[in-house]
Amino acid sequence: MMHMQKPEYDEYELQRREMVRQLRLYGIVNERVLKAFSEVERHRFFISEYRNRAYEDCACPIGYGQTISQPFTVAYMTSMLAERCPSGNVLEIGTGSGYQAAILDAMGYEVRSVERLPELHERVAKLFGELGIPVELRLGDGSLGWPEHAPYQGIIVTAAAPRIPHALKEQLADGGSLIIPVGGAEGQVMTVLTREGDTFHKDTFETFAFVPLVGREGWRRDD
Repeated sequence: MMHMQKPEYDEYELQRREMVRQLRLYGIVNERVLKAFSEVERHRFFISEYRNRAYEDCACPIGYGQTISQPFTVAYMTSMLAERCPSGNVLEIGTGSGYQAAILDAMGYEVRSVERLPELHERVAKLFGELGIPVELRLGDGSLGWPEHAPYQGIIVTAAAPRIPHALKEQLADGGSLIIPVGGAEGQVMTVLTREGDTFHKDTFETFAFVPLVGREGWRRDD
């Protein structure tokens, strides 16, 4: 009887395993987050000229002046959300490459995402259709949220705001948490806003560097 050799793991899978191993070394301990990172094929969210860098811990261009955040940044924000909001209705502001939304979907959240750039919105809509990812997408001003589906148990903002948008605060559910980098071009502080009735509690954490959140309650295009 002929025995078939077990196929080798493809190169991207080996790189993905190494990425998850590094995330553990960097202090990411939430197993749900790590499982999602091991399952979602990050290279599919890259433009072709940068795909060979998909599993490096660095930010990369995705076109139109935007970037896909480094794996650690995505894992850090996702862990913050998971600790405070284990399930439910989640809104992402700044679809970008679609990777963050795909991670949230893999973790079992009901995910909606808003993107202001038509080119990225259309690219991700096509990609999600090909991959069968059931995230609902909207083209629009992310600083205003998506009020039709509020309240949200969690809101995660993947662009830097000069201040916390009032619209996003209003769309948080009681007990919900908003994860958002706040600050100027010199760097932003990762901020968590938790709602208790009409009261909001703010906690600040590490400093990061994000592209600006452009919109009515964000930065103006000429800032």
